[in-house]
Amino acid sequence: MSAHTSIEDGQGDIVTRRRTRILEIARSAGRVEVDDLATRLDVTPQTIRKDLNVLAEQALLSRVHGGAVVTSGVINLEYEARRSVASEAKARIGAAAAALVPDGASLFVNIGTTTEAVAASFGNHRNLMVISNNLNVIDTLSVHPAMELVCVGGKVRTADRAVVGALAMRFIESFRVDYALIGISALDPDGSLLDFAIDEVEVSQTIIRNARKVILVADSSKVGRSAPVRVCGMEAIDYFVCDTLADPDLRQACAAHDVTLIETLTSP
Repeated sequence: MSAHTSIEDGQGDIVTRRRTRILEIARSAGRVEVDDLATRLDVTPQTIRKDLNVLAEQALLSRVHGGAVVTSGVINLEYEARRSVASEAKARIGAAAAALVPDGASLFVNIGTTTEAVAASFGNHRNLMVISNNLNVIDTLSVHPAMELVCVGGKVRTADRAVVGALAMRFIESFRVDYALIGISALDPDGSLLDFAIDEVEVSQTIIRNARKVILVADSSKVGRSAPVRVCGMEAIDYFVCDTLADPDLRQACAAHDVTLIETLTSP
């Protein structure tokens, strides 16, 4: 083996390790920025841009302005993989969203790993009535005897234990609750809430229509992602709980529709 080949092989190992580390950071935070990665990995921004472009070509990340997010397009990540994306941010969001719900309230909780984080923060609540099409939420809350749990009936999507379809929608229409906790897969800067599965979106729309107040929970990795199905716009939302919101257009959309914005990284 020539010295030239050995050098190339060594460089290839370095590149592979760096791109693996970029993926680890992205899956932890949900979103990565070029300048931050360049500083953390001690390379130039141009090198990071090349890395992100290659990872995007491999469908491992999706490029957005200034960086990349974990996924986009027409197919979402597997559910177990989504649990690990931005897990710390989701825990903070969950605690802040749970604090908006008073004892004795009735609420819907839809499918999603962020809404599961909210459910995990309900431990000190009393006399809640929780109606959910998310079997993971029902399992999480079943250890709390001071809560009344109602599981939505219908077809169970085994990949993520979501109850979806026409039966679920008819079941939900039997209720009129105080709050709806809504998680989504993507947020457009114009304020559109987006998701991947039509049957899941229809259930979420039914939940929104039958709640007096709607709380949207989403971490910053959802902003600028692409998903094909529109759930609603910001006009349907009363509270938006996130880790941080850097997009000025989405911030303006919240203001235009009197959405109360709660950022857990800036809130006291």
